[in-house]
Amino acid sequence: MRLDTAAIGTGDRPPLGLALGGGVARGWAHIGALRALMEAGIEPDIIAGTSIGSVVGAAYLAGRLDSLEKWARALDRRRVLQYMDLSWGGSGLMKGARLVKVLNHYLKDMNIEEFDRRFAAVACDLRTGYEVWLQQGPVIPAIRASYALPGAFEPVLVDGRYMIDGALVNPVPVSACRAMGAHMVIAVSLNGDAFGPVGSSHEVDFDRDEIVEPDMPEIAIMAHQSLNKLRPDRILLKSLLGGTKPGKGPRIGSVMMGSLNIVMDRISRSRLAGDPPDVFVAPRIGHIGMLEFTRADELIERGYRAMKHEIPLIRSVIDILGDMPSAASPATDRRRGQSGEDE
Repeated sequence: MRLDTAAIGTGDRPPLGLALGGGVARGWAHIGALRALMEAGIEPDIIAGTSIGSVVGAAYLAGRLDSLEKWARALDRRRVLQYMDLSWGGSGLMKGARLVKVLNHYLKDMNIEEFDRRFAAVACDLRTGYEVWLQQGPVIPAIRASYALPGAFEPVLVDGRYMIDGALVNPVPVSACRAMGAHMVIAVSLNGDAFGPVGSSHEVDFDRDEIVEPDMPEIAIMAHQSLNKLRPDRILLKSLLGGTKPGKGPRIGSVMMGSLNIVMDRISRSRLAGDPPDVFVAPRIGHIGMLEFTRADELIERGYRAMKHEIPLIRSVIDILGDMPSAASPATDRRRGQSGEDE
């Protein structure tokens, strides 16, 4: 059951919002940030997430953060490649069905209204370009829409409209938290040191076959690897994730992630200048590529340390705002319909 605006907040504490920004693989840092808040006994009343931020935020509110963390830490190169189900002739390079299968395992049949706190997945309407806050209905389509990066994933149909990645319009959704009633907002940005590696800091070896048995004859191994190199899906994946080679320039994956990095950085600077959070948390993760999903251990640890460092400031801001006269919640006046569309 969704909480009423008047019920948001704990005791004398002002309503607390948590804005979880987008950043592809770097989003595992959000898990560590939430761990630090939980350890400190600080529970946000409102969570707005963009892209990977919506995935982690929804898992937290559904009580599945432990499961998500275990899954993320177990990712290796082979598992990452297995989740990349390429689409030929579609509107995205990947169908995303294998990732949806994982989401269904943890969040199947859940609706956003079932969360005990307010939640919004930030997406973008492909036709109009409007920012949309998905606050009702099934959880999985909402978070899929929020991370539907153009070119990588197909747009997601929600309520008759095709949605794409919310990072294109609001990479760190502070404004969504405030509109839903937050008097204090903690923002976690994954682009605080934006211009480090954007693809992968290491070459991915697509030529080594993961299913070759140790006792296979050498000639069979050579034949299998030669055929493997000619597979269309491996050729495309190599162009996406193969990194940058001297004299040949960046591959398409690096170009896509680099472009997204620039867009998120520029839009974040503009949006946060106009509506800054009360506490800004920026883990130092720019040296980790945006496609390095296998580095969950380091990302979670860095997210934890960054949030833990800000806990004294968070407590101080809570104390200051808690002593101030209660202000009328902006949520009622600023709600923009069922989906929270920002026009």
